[in-house]
Formats: sequence, C-alpha cells, structure tokens
Amino acid sequence: MARRNGGFIGTDGLDAPDPPTGISASAGDAQVSVAFTAPTDTGTSAITGFVAQVSTNDTAYSAGSGTGTSSPITVSSLTNGTAYTAKVWAINAYGTSSPSDASGSVSPLAAIGVYAGGQASSRVNVIQSINIAVTSNTSDFGDLLYTQSECGACSSSTRGVIGGGYADSGIGYSNVIQYITLASSGNAQDFGDLTVARGSQFGGSVGSCSSSTRGIWAGGFNGSSKQNVIDYVTIASTGNATDFGNLTQARTLPSGLASPTRGVFIGSDVSNYRTMDYITIASTGNATDFGDILRNRFPTGSCSNSTRGLNAGGEDGGNVTTTDYITIASTGNATDFGDLTQARRGPSGVTSSTRAVYAGGDGSKTKIDYFTIASTGNATNFGNLTTGVSNNSDNGMSTAHGGLA
Repeated sequence: MARRNGGFIGTDGLDAPDPPTGISASAGDAQVSVAFTAPTDTGTSAITGFVAQVSTNDTAYSAGSGTGTSSPITVSSLTNGTAYTAKVWAINAYGTSSPSDASGSVSPLAAIGVYAGGQASSRVNVIQSINIAVTSNTSDFGDLLYTQSECGACSSSTRGVIGGGYADSGIGYSNVIQYITLASSGNAQDFGDLTVARGSQFGGSVGSCSSSTRGIWAGGFNGSSKQNVIDYVTIASTGNATDFGNLTQARTLPSGLASPTRGVFIGSDVSNYRTMDYITIASTGNATDFGDILRNRFPTGSCSNSTRGLNAGGEDGGNVTTTDYITIASTGNATDFGDLTQARRGPSGVTSSTRAVYAGGDGSKTKIDYFTIASTGNATNFGNLTTGVSNNSDNGMSTAHGGLA
C-alpha cells in the first residue's frame, strides 16, 4: 500500500508510491550500478523517477546519489576500494516513497585488465595485469594451473574464468576451466571442464565472451577437426560447462566480444575468416549471422564496451594493423576504425567503458596499444607486457568490459 507520510522531497505523502524492491548493486570503476524492481502500488499518480543513494556505514545514505526513470541507476564519483550499500526511493507528483531495503555491500574498483598465458619462446603460465586507465607496463598477477596458450578468457566484475587452449604437462588440447579473483592477485584455481577439449589450429585461441553472470566459449580445434560448439558456465559458481548451441560455421579461432545482452564471435581461419555471428547471452540456441569484418585476415583480437565492439590485427599475406568496429545492438558489416601502432596477428584485447587495450600477438609480442572507443582513429602506445606472448587473441578479461551491465 502507498506510503502515508511525506518523503524527504515529497509534498503530499498520502499519495506517494511504495518503495522499490529487489535492490542489488554491482561495482564498476569509481561507480555502483543499482538495479531494482519498481513498486506495483504507485500511489494515485504515475511514478516520475527514482533516486538511488549509497552509504558507507548503512546508516547515512549521503555518500553519493543518482537519478533515473528505470532500473538500473548508476551512482558515480565514488571511491575505489570503499564498500557501499544502496537504497532506492520512488517518486511521483505527490511525494517520495519510504526507502527500499538496502542492497548488499559492494566495493568499486579501478578497471583492471588481465592477460592469461600465451606463447613466448615456449608456452607460459604467466598471468599479467594492468590498470586500464593508466598507461604502464603489466604487473605480475599470478600463475595458471599449466603452461598453456590459445585459451579463451571471460569475466564478471569480480571473477575471471579461463577455458580451453593447448596445455603442456601431457594435456594437449584442453577442456580445463580455471578461475581467478580479479580484485586480488593470485594463482588460478580449478573451475570445471568445457564440453569439448579445444584450442586453436593456427595460433589464435578459443573464442570467448561474457555477461555479468555467464561465461561463453565458441569454436576451436580439438586436434582433428574444427568445432562449431558453444558452451557456457555461470561465472559465480564452479562446475562443468553446459551446451549452449552452435556457431553458423565450424571454425578454429574466432574472437569474442559482448554487450550485456549480446555476444558476437568474429572471424576464423583461412576458409571463413570474415564471418561474424551473434547470440543472445541470457538464452541458449544457435548463433545467427551478423555480417562481415573488413578484409580477409586472421586471427584478430576483439573487445568492447557496452555499445561498440573493436576488432584488431590479423594476417593477410602478412601481419596487418587494420582495426574495424561494429555497433553490437545492430547487424551489418564492420566499419574502419583506425590502425594499431604495429602490425600483428592475434593481439589480445581488454576494455573499460572508454578504452580498448590490445597486447602482444605475433609480430609484436610485448607491445601494448590503446584506442579511445567512443571515437575513431589510430592507437596510442600504452606500455609493454613484462612477458611478451602470442597465440592468445582471446586471453584477455577485465572488470569493466562491455558485457557487464
């Protein structure tokens, strides 16, 4: 029933709405995204907006606020590393609801990018990290379970999950899934297994992308044949992957990117290397054709913010600097974006909401470049990998990529 007392900005509490319910908060870089369910009892006037406020002590909700007309609402300009809870108020012409219940506690983090494994002079187990907002060389994060290349990585805002690839220790083409906690450095732990053991045939990687809840792998090579299989896991849990559906074509080395709702797998090997497919992440089913990338090249490295996906590098008779982009919510062929600072095959990309950062790849194993996603233009030098690697175009993950709401 609607609230019977005026709210903190209300004028007539008799007709104010009920409070929102189902409050949840997820952390980003210096911000918190607050999701909620609007009340069914809106009072005697339609709801005109919502206010989300956060607290550092679960008492005084004055540490930051945001407004909006629907869920979610972002509260910005917060302090990374500080824990916040959130409450939401509903507003109509007569007043403001009582506060909702508080969300659980979350802590914003700087946008962290992580690169896992790869091939230097031989396969490595090194995990390296960067702060995406600050140009620098990588820092040591920890180690994978095995020395390996060609793995596919995906992540939520808190956990990174690495699947498949080609591993040493007598494993070969791998079905192993590993995970790390992105907020703190440390070694990978066992998560479960993919439905099919696979890496790549030509020095790329298993395609991968993720939302805030699901990690997805597509395509690859199992030692004898190309794969069209797509499988997924729930990132917050552990366990074996589940079948999702199939790509439109079997391929050995697609690269992946995502918005919160859609995953896109780009390119392949010499028989169908311009193909782009897309899936709806929250469902299951076979992929649908999206369009084609610019020029024949493989393997490329892909990454995205929530609206725009970038696809960089590759080989077309030699390594190239070509970078193109798509608008993820649409379909169609890719458009020219600019060039990497150096030609390379299979660079690995990580993103924040504003930057795409590409590292390594054949032709430039140590080089890191970045693009400003919202514009077009050529890349700028970012720094260097401390362990230069190739054969891992989809080994990058971050706490702020496009698949996170």
